[in-house]
Amino acid sequence: MAIIANTLQTFGGKGLRENLTDVIYNITPTDTPFMANAGRSKMEAVLHEWQTDSLAAVDTANAQIQGNDYTSFAGAAVTIRSGNYSQISAKTAITAGTLDAVRKAARPDEMGYQIAKRGKELKRDMEAIALFNQGGSSGNSSTASTTAALQAWIKTNVSYYTTDGVNPVWTSGVPAAGRTDGSVLRAFDETILKSVMVQGYAAGANFSTLMVGPVNKQRVSGFAGIATKTIQQTAAKTATIIGAADFYVSDFGTIAVIANRFQRERDAFFLDFEFVDFMFLRSFMTEKLAKTGDAEKRLLLVEWGLKVKQEAALGAAYDLTTT
Repeated sequence: MAIIANTLQTFGGKGLRENLTDVIYNITPTDTPFMANAGRSKMEAVLHEWQTDSLAAVDTANAQIQGNDYTSFAGAAVTIRSGNYSQISAKTAITAGTLDAVRKAARPDEMGYQIAKRGKELKRDMEAIALFNQGGSSGNSSTASTTAALQAWIKTNVSYYTTDGVNPVWTSGVPAAGRTDGSVLRAFDETILKSVMVQGYAAGANFSTLMVGPVNKQRVSGFAGIATKTIQQTAAKTATIIGAADFYVSDFGTIAVIANRFQRERDAFFLDFEFVDFMFLRSFMTEKLAKTGDAEKRLLLVEWGLKVKQEAALGAAYDLTTT
């Protein structure tokens, strides 16, 4: 095809206005199912403590004679005092004065847009930290304090590679270190799942949720016990699992199976959210930092900790294959 000479085209035209859509597209995942389903509680000190207790073992020889005179008494088991430290997590933003002044597409306020992004990033960080293999520490003047994460707590209802995998070691107080990972990864199957389920039943746990990475979510979807697939919960409600879930019907109850992008693929967590809280010493806040030049500075901060009210109410399968 040909055009007539001197036809003015866009390639040589001047003063053409841009056609920039007034929308910013971002598909980076922001769902945090562990945080969304866990409870909320308030901290009033950097170390928050609570107590746990248990009943004596069943006595099948508990038969007494008539008129018995009781002269000896069983010792009373003392409660166990546990606790966790708060951890400060933060994000910063700085924008030049000129950037605030110019007209922008899809965001009239650049700093507001950046703070909204940082808030989502902060929640992602907290989700990953809470599910990570991290011990708790009080910190000092040169080292940040850390909150003991889920893998530092769970030691009762577990399945792992026993040759060199090791449960976290703690008896009371704050778990100072996470578990030791096993060197060999095992394919997650129903035998492993049932092993944790039966341990939990014996310990008195009532698991409601199995939280796994995306690879193991696909594996679990193929288990024989899966009953109903992909039930979508669209709104947050009390005692409701938030997120897309399959339901696995076991001998000891039905559990929802949820994928979590921010946990390690090698771990699977058996949860009862009644026994897990995110604690806040200082809730999410935005602080305007001192102006030292031609720019605006903001600090988005939260001081928080993970509360595992009774670790025996939870369970885990570790050292799972990741592909």
